Amino acid sequence: MKSDSTFQREVKDYWYPKYNKNGYPHIQQGFILSPDRNKEFDPFILMAEDWFKRGTFSDHPHRGFQTVTYVIDGRLEHIDNAGGYSVLDAGDVQYMNAGWAARHAEEAFDDDLIHTLQLWLNLPKSLKHTETTYQNIYVEDAPVVNFEGGSIRVYSGEIAGVKGPMNSLVPITMTEISLREGAEYTHVLPENHNSFLYMLAGEMAFGDNETTITKTGAATLSFYEEGSETNQSELKIKAVSRSKVLIYSGVPIREEIALGGPFVMNTMEEIKEAFRDFQQGKFGAPAVKEK
Repeated sequence: MKSDSTFQREVKDYWYPKYNKNGYPHIQQGFILSPDRNKEFDPFILMAEDWFKRGTFSDHPHRGFQTVTYVIDGRLEHIDNAGGYSVLDAGDVQYMNAGWAARHAEEAFDDDLIHTLQLWLNLPKSLKHTETTYQNIYVEDAPVVNFEGGSIRVYSGEIAGVKGPMNSLVPITMTEISLREGAEYTHVLPENHNSFLYMLAGEMAFGDNETTITKTGAATLSFYEEGSETNQSELKIKAVSRSKVLIYSGVPIREEIALGGPFVMNTMEEIKEAFRDFQQGKFGAPAVKEK
């Protein structure tokens, strides 16, 4: 039972991912959010951290979910079979609604070694057959709010009095918080959002329990699922050292999930249908760069 006071979030669970050295061109990969825990992360399915050279993620299909790709370093080249082309730099984000039939390529530009975080965000059954769309959010277009000891950059959602530019089909927030050593900040989120964080740099202490997490650490946060989108919750943050963290949140969908390669549906029969549709050419032409 929740009291009338503002819900105070704490770290529920935290861990440090293991990284696999895959070799050239997919140099290294680790799961920040492991797909076998997707029910716990709902509406998020997985998040992968990748270091790769050109030739790793060439033309491939997707159906039934969304991706949010954050560029840590290097240049990411996007190509889709609807004629879309762009190059993203460090701090840029690409949002994709795969919807019914996405077909795209995500490559390292030129000879770069690209370093990315890609989050898979579920769609409810009612939205899995929507139109495929892409949105680039350049770092300079995501509003920044400065405060004593640090700043917060808002990519998605209404946070700290500003609204991020991401047009997600389901309500999510995505923020990047940077703090000087010793600085404190209270992050405010809708109380019914499931939330997780990933440490990009330094060390921070979270919640009244002051759980400390360092670079590459990830954590889930407590939340009030029966609460309201309009009621807020608070997460207290203190920088043990100069630090940077990404925090994501979203409303759980609570539907059955079937995972199959590049597809996320509600049943395995729908996964098989997606593979058949791709093999029969229903996803359209390959995504290749025009010469």
